Amino acid sequence: MPRTFVICKPDAVERGLVGEIITRLERKGLTLSKAELRHIERSTAEAHYAEHQGKPFFEDLIAFITRSPAMLMVVDGPSDAGDDTFAIVRNLMGATNPATAAPGTIRGDFGLVVTENLVHGSDSDASAEREIALFFPGL
Repeated sequence: MPRTFVICKPDAVERGLVGEIITRLERKGLTLSKAELRHIERSTAEAHYAEHQGKPFFEDLIAFITRSPAMLMVVDGPSDAGDDTFAIVRNLMGATNPATAAPGTIRGDFGLVVTENLVHGSDSDASAEREIALFFPGL
């Protein structure tokens, strides 16, 4: 089954938007096969954002994603979605910068600043596989 990985980041949890985000995924025809509200540990956050290590914003990114609980989700697409499940989710999320995200997307409707943009979604099938293994080992 085609699947991807999604995080409702701490700002989404703090603002009470997790239900709205899940609703949008489900209304699109996607399903959750695993979901857990969890405080992400620093070591896991560092592994997740390893490609940003050494960049000026890295410490702020780690501080943000670990500051309070996040909703971690494995999202499944329909069997005929092929490898497009991650792309479907990313289109629902909208552009990274909420100021340029289209209305009707999660970030376009609810995002306020680029550094706290509510959701993370895998950017490829390979990323989804790596992220699912990182956050849900053995799944």
